[in-house]
Amino acid sequence: MEATVVLKRREGRTIKAGGAWIYDNEIDEIRGDVTDGDIVRVEDFDGYPMGRGFINRKSKLTVRMMTREPDVIVDDEFIRNRVKAAWDYRKAVIDTSSCRIIFGESDFLPGLVVDKYEDVLVVESLALGIDRLKPKILQYLQEILAEDGIKIRGIYERSDAKIRLKEGMERTKGFIGEPFDTKIRITENGIHYNVDVENGQKTGFFLDQKGNRMAMQSLVRRLKAAGERVKALDCFTHTGSFALNMGLGGADSVLGVDASELAIEQAKENAELNGLSDRVSFMTADVLDLLPELIEKNEKYDVVVLDPPAFTKSRDKIRQASRGYREINMRGMRLTRHGGYFATCSCSHFMDYETFTTVIGQAAKAAHVRLRQIEFRTQAADHPFLWSGGDEGYYLKFYIFQVLEER
Repeated sequence: MEATVVLKRREGRTIKAGGAWIYDNEIDEIRGDVTDGDIVRVEDFDGYPMGRGFINRKSKLTVRMMTREPDVIVDDEFIRNRVKAAWDYRKAVIDTSSCRIIFGESDFLPGLVVDKYEDVLVVESLALGIDRLKPKILQYLQEILAEDGIKIRGIYERSDAKIRLKEGMERTKGFIGEPFDTKIRITENGIHYNVDVENGQKTGFFLDQKGNRMAMQSLVRRLKAAGERVKALDCFTHTGSFALNMGLGGADSVLGVDASELAIEQAKENAELNGLSDRVSFMTADVLDLLPELIEKNEKYDVVVLDPPAFTKSRDKIRQASRGYREINMRGMRLTRHGGYFATCSCSHFMDYETFTTVIGQAAKAAHVRLRQIEFRTQAADHPFLWSGGDEGYYLKFYIFQVLEER
């Protein structure tokens, strides 16, 4: 018999507002026998049915909701329909040659990420319940893609995030099925990349910045069409994506900087692959150390891009992270010429929109510049976020400004 999780009186505010999570301190009792990873029925304190989700008592995030419909059974047909809905959505909103097909709670498959790089899938499983459903999900996904003529030649697992330890799960990484060459050639915004799904960051490539990279490519192309010279700086370039987009847009020179020697080597390979090595160059350096040196040399750039890693992955480090964001943004603005363009972003879930916006304003004041906002953007459409009681899927904030000196 299916076990039932009963909420405490006046608890469950998140799921009642449309969220997907129930924490351990919101639960009054668990009725019936249950094994962690099982699907359970969820009821409010008064017996009102809330839906079904999978349970893991080892995690503070104890129940992740799979459905709000109390009479729906989470069976094979249910899972297949969820997978098909996720793929149909991507086909409607984005180029699917390389994209995120499943984005956890936003696709009502909590704790699971599946990225598609041409004919390879990369999967990241972060929750015990979804881990048990993973083989079935991947089977259905391959069948559904095949219906559209897409044959998947291999699947690689990157479930090596530390958060799995909080679920009582081991970190794991490796092939699901037959081994294959994990160096994948993809094309995005007209640019070719060699993606290493085995050793690259996250699942191999930051697909969420697709539209933002295109925005910078388009900006540079418009500047060149207007007859302007474009000297650009791409900070935290990783494998060179923003730098290469600006190069393809026609920039006269682009310098990409990253602390990772491996990433810079890959960035150089990508520049050569696209015939951009003559105007897009890369150097290995700590951006936090390099920016003051460039300011000291009175360097100025027409376009500056800041795409740093998340400065915080916990709510209690926000104040410290804010100082870091404020410092690099102030320096990035000082390196942008009067009338030049400055793009900055945060990929930290905990650095919310209001805090990030405040920090940028403080940085502008410290740099003695005025900012003319051109655009505010967020993550690509294949990384959707639900408007609900939580903001689990909303993390990327991306601004493009014109920088004006105070005159």
